[in-house]
Amino acid sequence: MNKLTNHCQLLTWLMGLLVTVFIAGCGSDGGGTQPGTLSVSMTDAPACGFDAVNVTVSKVRVHQSSSASENAAGWTDITLDPPRTINLLNLNDALTLESLGETPLAAGHYTQLRLVLVDNNGNQPTANWIVLSSTKAVKPLDTPSAIQTGIKLVHQFDVASGQRVDLLLDFDACKSIVTRGNGTYGLKPVIKVIPFVLNGIEGFVDPTLFVNQVNVNHVSVSAQVNGDIVRATVPNATTGKFYLARLSAGVNYDVVITADSRATAVITGVPVPSTTSTTIISTNTEPIPLGGSTTYSISGTVTLDPPTDEEAVFVAAKQTLNSGLTVTVKSLPAIPLATVQTGDFSYDLTLPIGAPSLGSYSTGLPLPIELTQQLATVGVNYSVQASATGYQTQLLNIVDISTVTTPQNFTLTTLTP
Repeated sequence: MNKLTNHCQLLTWLMGLLVTVFIAGCGSDGGGTQPGTLSVSMTDAPACGFDAVNVTVSKVRVHQSSSASENAAGWTDITLDPPRTINLLNLNDALTLESLGETPLAAGHYTQLRLVLVDNNGNQPTANWIVLSSTKAVKPLDTPSAIQTGIKLVHQFDVASGQRVDLLLDFDACKSIVTRGNGTYGLKPVIKVIPFVLNGIEGFVDPTLFVNQVNVNHVSVSAQVNGDIVRATVPNATTGKFYLARLSAGVNYDVVITADSRATAVITGVPVPSTTSTTIISTNTEPIPLGGSTTYSISGTVTLDPPTDEEAVFVAAKQTLNSGLTVTVKSLPAIPLATVQTGDFSYDLTLPIGAPSLGSYSTGLPLPIELTQQLATVGVNYSVQASATGYQTQLLNIVDISTVTTPQNFTLTTLTP
């Protein structure tokens, strides 16, 4: 089968649907509640291993009952006529939204949303398909019947007279696209519903990391908590500007900047105080630099027990800095081995061995943030983690990747109930 590229543009890939609910503020019906309006838009950020991800949306549905079936009474629909095919990777700016329309909505308590996609015509990529970064091959994206009746999202929110409610459907597409051993690709949505706010972390990376305004070095910026990626984005290839949007307020984040053949840079303790605040960590006159670095690779296999090709498998390389802080440097989907039994996957991570740089954010201090190079041993020492939904995550001991000559293999077993 075609192998996805090891150069993942992002560590986490997000698709959002902005669901805006508001009640009309003028007119009167003699004391009754005024009807409201539901409008839906889409936004997205680029992801690992794909040049395009196309989905065709036919409808967005909302219901007051979380248990209502697709044929139940009481649904309010936004119908796209004709259905609209959207390349999610074209919506790669935190501020870019694509409107899907609007519909009147009665005031009340709502608990269910559904996103309805059009089915493909057999195995032809007529509605939903991906383009592989490695080979540029076009592959149909299989949508099971349960998805065709609507991706079911249970989330409670109230619409009161005069109130506006904004919701974001946060679609982790990297985990939602399953690569099967027979070379096909399926959609298994991983979505959470969060309040839509425009807040986050803003900054600039050195624009010389890009070549002719193209991200050939796969520059990526992520916001992390305890070594886990919360948000990730690709900076603007012309200016180097990035914006990590829609972060939970009251949390301090570690911002991790990576690129091919470059040492990692980390800025720790970056606060996002409120749902409307933006924290600036660098400017266009003082962008964040990344030093050059030699790279080495870690590769091996991941075996799922019991075996399946219906789950996405991920392998992440993590580093622990001098301060004890752990960050994820790279995370990629593992690839099913078509010539081996179902449930066997391969991975290959190319990682820098140059000592990473660390800086600490402090409110009130002027920019730029001073970056201090870590001990050289930090650059070569990685821990490697394999994970899959429904299986125990496994972490290998720290390895010096400059001396690794044997495969680093994993066997994941199912979670204990």
